[in-house]
Amino acid sequence: MAVAETLTGAPAAPAGELKPPLKVKLAYCFGQVVESSYLTSNTFIFFYYTAVLGLSGSLVGAAVAISMCIDAALDPLIGSWSDSVRSRLGRRLPVMLVAAPLTFVTMGLLFTPPENLPVWALFAWLTVMKMSLRAFASMYNIPFFALGGEMSSGYGERTRIVAYRLLAGIITSVTVTFVAYSVFFAGEGGLQRPENYAAFGWTIAAIVLVGGLFCVFGVRRYAASLPQPLTPSKGALGRLPGELAEILRNRSFLTLFVSLFLFASAYGAHSALNNHIYVFVWKLRPETMQILGYTGLFGIFLATPLTPLLMTWIEKKTAAAGGFLLCMAAFTVLPALRAAGLYAPTGNEALPALIATSLVVGLGFGMFAVAIPAMMADAADEHEHLFGARREGLYFSGLGFGGKAAGGMGALVGGLALDILHFPREVGRQVHAVVDESVLASLVVAWGIVPAVLLLLGTLAFWPYRITRARQVEIATALKVSRAADVSAGRSS
Repeated sequence: MAVAETLTGAPAAPAGELKPPLKVKLAYCFGQVVESSYLTSNTFIFFYYTAVLGLSGSLVGAAVAISMCIDAALDPLIGSWSDSVRSRLGRRLPVMLVAAPLTFVTMGLLFTPPENLPVWALFAWLTVMKMSLRAFASMYNIPFFALGGEMSSGYGERTRIVAYRLLAGIITSVTVTFVAYSVFFAGEGGLQRPENYAAFGWTIAAIVLVGGLFCVFGVRRYAASLPQPLTPSKGALGRLPGELAEILRNRSFLTLFVSLFLFASAYGAHSALNNHIYVFVWKLRPETMQILGYTGLFGIFLATPLTPLLMTWIEKKTAAAGGFLLCMAAFTVLPALRAAGLYAPTGNEALPALIATSLVVGLGFGMFAVAIPAMMADAADEHEHLFGARREGLYFSGLGFGGKAAGGMGALVGGLALDILHFPREVGRQVHAVVDESVLASLVVAWGIVPAVLLLLGTLAFWPYRITRARQVEIATALKVSRAADVSAGRSS
C-alpha cells in the first residue's frame, strides 16, 4: 500500500492517529515509580545481603537467579492475562490495581529479614521475598508498559510517551537516591550498618504504592476508551503456548528481546557491584556516592529529550545502537586503567573520572531506554499486521523480563565474581577495611570489562532489526484499513 510522504521525504503519519491528551500522559508517568524504585533500590539489596548480612555472593546470586527463572515463567502468563481482561477500566488497569499493594508489602519485607537467621533461612527469605517482589512488580509493570504502547498509534508519539515516562523515572530515581544516601545511609560507614535498611525499604515501598495507584486512577477514563479484546475462547494456560509460538515467529521481537536481555544484564552486572567498588576500591563516602548517582541520572535526563529529537532524523535502531556504544566505552576505559594500575586515586581525587564515566553510562542507557520500548510497540503493530492478533501484553512481558534481568543477571554475575575472587566477607561492616590489591583489580574487571563484553554481544544480536520509519507507517496505515473493515463487518452482522 502506498504511503504519503512529507516535503522532507519522511513518510507522513496516517490520518486519525490515536494521541492521548497531556494530562493522561502525565498521570500515566506516575506508574514508572514502581519500576524505577525497584531498580534503584535493587543495588542496595545486593550490598546489604552480601557485605552487611554476610551471605555469600554465590548464594545471593543463586537466590536472584531462582527468582528470575520463576519470573520468566510468570511474565508471559501475566502478559496474556492482561491482553484478555475485559472490564469497565479497560484490560490493563485491573491487573495493575491488584499488583500495587502486593508490591508494597513484598518490597518492605525484602529489606526486613528477621534477625539472627541461620544461613539457609536467610537464603530462603531472600529467595521467597525476591521472587514475590518480582512477580508482583511484573503484575504491575507488564500491563503498564503495554498500556503505554497502545495509548498511541503514531511512530513519533510513542517515542514521546516513552520520553515522558523516563523523565518520571529519573525523578523517582533521584528521590530514591537522595533518600538513601542523604537520610538513611548518611555518614561514614552508613551503608555498612544493618539497622538502616528496614526503614529505607518501607519508605521506598510506600513511594511505590502511591505512584502506582495514582497512575491507575489518573488514566482510568482514557484506558477504558481504548479497544478491548473479544472474550478469549480458552483460559490463559490453554491459549498461552500458541500465543508464545506465534510471537516467536516474529523476527523483530526476537531481535529486540535478545539484545535487550544482553544490554540489561551488562548494565545490571555493572550496577550490582557499584557499591562494592565505591566503598572498597575508590573509598568514597555515602554523601559522595550520591553525586555519581545524580550524574548518571542527569545523563539519562539529557538523553530523554535528545533521543526523540535525534529520531526525527535517524532511525530508532540507530539511536539504540548509539546507546550500546556509549555504555561499552564507559565500561571499558576507566575500569581498564584501574585494573592495570595506571590510574588508582581514592576519595575525592577519583571523582572527576567517575563522574565522566557515570555521565556517559547515563547517556547511553537513556538513549537505549527511550528507543527500545518505542521499537517494541512498533513490533507489536507488525505482529497484528502479520498474524491478525494484538499481543502487546506478551510483547511487553519480554520488555519487562529484559529490564529485570538488570537485577537478576547482574546479581548473579556480581555474586559469582565476589566468591571467585575470594572477596573477604568479614570486611563488610568494617569501616576503612583494607582489601588486597589483586582482589580489587579483578573486581574492577568484573565491574567494567565483563559487562562491556556482554554489550558487544548485544550489539551483534541487535543488528538484524528491520522496522524502519517507512515500514512502520505502512503497517499503521494497513492496520487502520483492516480495523475499519472489521468494524464495518461487525455492524453489518
